[in-house]
Amino acid sequence: MPQTPHVERHFRASQTVRDIVIGMADGLTVPFALAAGLSGAVASSHIITTAGLAEIAAGSVAMGLGGYLAARGDAEHYAHELNREQQEVQTIPEQEAAEIVEVFEAYGVSAEQCAPVVAALRTDREAWVRFMMRFELGLERPEPGRATQSAATIACAYIAGGLIPIMPYFVASSVAGALPYSVTVTLIALAVFGYVKGGFTGTSPLRSALQTLLIGGAAAAAAFALARVIA
Repeated sequence: MPQTPHVERHFRASQTVRDIVIGMADGLTVPFALAAGLSGAVASSHIITTAGLAEIAAGSVAMGLGGYLAARGDAEHYAHELNREQQEVQTIPEQEAAEIVEVFEAYGVSAEQCAPVVAALRTDREAWVRFMMRFELGLERPEPGRATQSAATIACAYIAGGLIPIMPYFVASSVAGALPYSVTVTLIALAVFGYVKGGFTGTSPLRSALQTLLIGGAAAAAAFALARVIA
């Protein structure tokens, strides 16, 4: 009887999702807090939108730069550890071979059982080094251009999130009238964002939407209260 082929569907874009979450979360909360705080201090929508757009521009650059530097740091750390592991495999192979055994023993595999694997890895230094990087140090080779991609993703997500709470101030007839719409669209955006994120990461979309709404809403409320006190 023919069997349906088993196809594994694993999500492999966790770093990109993380960048989107970082940028979108800050983009939704910080410009909202700024606009809400200014709503109690000024009566001009033009001032609020100008300040909001300026904050979005500055915030996206700062967040993108932070993402770039973080990704560059990861790449530099990987390169440093890779160079050290290559030297150790060449200069102290017996100690490195013993470390392979320790890795397998952590999974309940005895030295005798993993001996053929150790012998096979010792015949291919490149594969040996890759194995040590992955299973001894827990490091994955960074994707080419990861730093630039991370910076662009975070910055774009910040801009997309930041424009949402600011948009009502472009169309509302008054500052006071724009604030409730800003609150509403921000909460809706948080819920939708959480729902979509849950679908990508494999968690329950409804649970993810609720968590994102509660956490993002609490952060936005705290930022709003602080902005109103300062204003």
